[in-house]
This record gives sequence, structure tokens and C-alpha cells, in this order.
Amino acid sequence: MSDELDVIIVDDDPDICNLMTEIVEGFYKWGEIFSFIDFDEAVSFCLSRDPGVGIFIIDVYLAGKSGFFFLDIIEEKFPAAREDTIIITGNASNDVVNMCISSEVHYLLEKPIRSYALQLAIRAIVMKYLKFAKRMLQDPAFARKCKELSQV
Repeated sequence: MSDELDVIIVDDDPDICNLMTEIVEGFYKWGEIFSFIDFDEAVSFCLSRDPGVGIFIIDVYLAGKSGFFFLDIIEEKFPAAREDTIIITGNASNDVVNMCISSEVHYLLEKPIRSYALQLAIRAIVMKYLKFAKRMLQDPAFARKCKELSQV
């Protein structure tokens, strides 16, 4: 399991992928940033990692495949992937919104990407983990309970 909260960006449009990477590199300091324009390469990368957590920025349509299908494939390695995903789309239609809701993805951004919206979504996910870590440090009973649960 990684000690950092890495960001994994998957978009088959190289320009959009590079733009999102540049935006995230401008403020992100809690882990590494990995970007992919190839669906299969992104899947292989995620499956080769130890189980853990990460922040995912995924295009809804990936060269004939779905960002939601990507989540299906990696969720064994990243059990919280759905709640830690930001879906990107060119058209936030009712179908895309409903797919997000049914997939338990709570962050949806429409292209063109606004850097502040991406930053706020990422920071919201990061804060969840920072608050959890703070509670672990400040509440020994809670930390013991979490340790017990992890050994089950």
C-alpha cells in the first residue's frame, strides 16, 4: 500500500490529459500524479499496484470504452475508487449524471475543465483522508478499532 495519495488521470485526448495533469501539478502535494491516454495501459498500471487508495480523474468515454468500466476493473485494488473519482465529460447529459449516481461517483466535471473546479473536487477527496488520519492520531481508541478491523 502506498504511503501517498496518488492522482491517476485517464483521458484518451492527449490535450485534455496534459491540461489536467498541468492543473493538478500546480497545486497537488499529497502524492504523485500519473496520467494515461491509453485505457489498457492505465488498467495495467493500477492492477500492478498494491491495494490502496488514490484519486482518479477519468473521462467518461475512453476510445470506445467507459470510465465506469475502468472503475469496475480496478475496484478490487482500489475499493474506494468510486467515491474518490472525478468523472470528466464533454456533455453532462442525464444519462451521464445517472451513470455517476448509480455508480456512486459524486464528482462530475464538464469540459472545458475549469481549473478551480478540478482543484476543489480533488481537495474535497484529500480532506476526507486528512480528517481520517487526524482522527487516528488524536483518538487512540478509534485507531485501535481500525487496526482490529484491518486484521479481520
